[in-house]
Parts: sequence; C-alpha cells; structure tokens
Amino acid sequence: MCGRPGFRRQGNKMEQLKVKIGKLILENPVLTASGTFGTGEEFEDFLDLDKLGAVVVKGITLKPRDGNPLPRIAETPSGMLNAIGLQNPGVDIFIKEKCPVFLKYKVPFIVNISGYEEKEYGLLAKKLETVAGVAGIEVNVSCPNVNYRHGMIFAKDPLAVSRITRLVRKNTKKTVIIKLSPEVSDIKVIARAAEEAGADALSLINTISGLAVDVETRRPKIASIIGGLSGPAVKPIGLRCVWQVYNTVKIPIIGMGGICTYEDALEYLIAGAAAVAVGTGNFLDPQSTVKIVDGLKKYFILNKIKNVAQLTGSLRLFNN
Repeated sequence: MCGRPGFRRQGNKMEQLKVKIGKLILENPVLTASGTFGTGEEFEDFLDLDKLGAVVVKGITLKPRDGNPLPRIAETPSGMLNAIGLQNPGVDIFIKEKCPVFLKYKVPFIVNISGYEEKEYGLLAKKLETVAGVAGIEVNVSCPNVNYRHGMIFAKDPLAVSRITRLVRKNTKKTVIIKLSPEVSDIKVIARAAEEAGADALSLINTISGLAVDVETRRPKIASIIGGLSGPAVKPIGLRCVWQVYNTVKIPIIGMGGICTYEDALEYLIAGAAAVAVGTGNFLDPQSTVKIVDGLKKYFILNKIKNVAQLTGSLRLFNN
C-alpha cells in the first residue's frame, strides 16, 4: 500500500478498514443511516454501493403506512427536522418488490424495522429471517416523530427494550442491532438492557425531538409540529452517548448523528464506535459516504493505523 509495509489492498479495498458487527464482516466502517438512503437504488447514479460497509434501508413496518401529512421536512441551523412518519409499503410488499434488488450487490443490506406493539417486532423479524439479501436487522425502538400506541417510545423503558430485543432474537439468526434514543435519563441503562437481551450491536443516536416556527405565519414548519432533529447540530450529543455506552457494554456500537466528513467519522470511532452511519450528510452530498471512506483510508495510511479497533475508544483523557 503506497510502498508502506503492513497495509494490504484487495482491489479497491483496504484490509485495515474491515470491521465485525455481529455476524457481519464489513469491508469498511461506513454505513448509511436508515431513512436517508431509501433502499439504495435511489443513490445508484451517484456512487458505487459496493464501496460502502453496509446499506441500512428505510424503516419497514408490518403494514403499509402513508406517513405524516406535509410538510414533513424543515431546515434548521446546522441541521434539519423531519417527521416522515415511517412511510413505507409494509413488509410483505417490501420483501416481494425491494429485497430481490439487494442481490445485485456485494454490500450487506440491513433492514430497519419498527412496530407499534412489541409483538410486531417479533413478527417482522420472523418474516425477514428467510429473505435472501437481508444480512441483518436494525430494530428501531426510538423514532421520535411517530405516535406510538402506548404514548411513549419503547427506547425510554429498559424493560420494553429488553422484551423487544428478546422477541427479535428469538425469531432470527441474523445480526440484530438495536437503535437507541438519546432522549432518556440514562442511556447506559438502556444499552445494557439491550446487550443482556441478546443484541449483537447498538446504533446510536436516533434523532432528537425538536420544533421550528415560521414567524410570518406563526405556524410550525412541519405539519406534525414536532419532528426529529438531525445533522451537525446533534453531533456532540451523539458523541457523548457513544462514549458513555462504549464504557458500559462490550458489543459493537454504530455511531451516528451529524457525520458529514471523515473527521466526523473519526471522532465517533475515537469516542467508542466500531462503525459509523451517515444520515443527513447524504442530503448535503450524495457522495458523502464514499468520500468518508476515502478520507479514512488516507488517514489510516498517514497515521499508520493497523485496524479500526486501534481507534475505537482511543479517546485520551486529560488526567491520563
């Protein structure tokens, strides 16, 4: 690799960037965040999907959903609010029409699932278990812009997170990733509950509840009033959560929240993430993910980093 010993290339890939998330071996630690990359097809004209570590597709529910009323998206300082409301065709149509497309690629596809009752998560996992092309399941217990039947997101209750994790784990042998919310009193408690219930990895963070107002009309900028805040504005919160959870659990963490550059990705790795997922950055630049991969490659060479694990959790504290 550039004449330097210890760095191995395989085609356009670099061995030092490989990471293990549950049963999955990813070629690099850069994923797409659910809800921002569709099913991957939408970005085919902009980049080679096989250059990514994995594609996490838009959230799927048991039955079709029309989503929230328009407008659903509003720009905010250093970020954006969204309240899409999990619009999707339902799992059966998704399996029939979308999943076959995944087989065109070498990159693993991870399906994000959501439910309004705990039992729905088990049913979704069971339906996806035998589907070719689905490499893993990301379990969304933390969407802030959907009205759950019981009035609160499951991610705020460690017992609910534990029950849902066990239900999914019981119904699939695929890699199970639990996506957590920062809007809890102690994210370490929630993370530990998911780990003890059988999660292979954790995704954090999901978006943060927010509100934007149009001062001319005195109306909220999105129809559902409250939406999920994402983008660079939430990165410090995401980093804090990753660092806290890294020092609490032993399973891998996929860090996300405000990642737009390879430097952002490095911050998450150093804070404790084994991999990262790019969300809002995809809207800013459809090629942001592959640019981050390229940036990481150059950083690893320049700094003689042997593997991702060397960076993960390498945060140096002032008293050390």
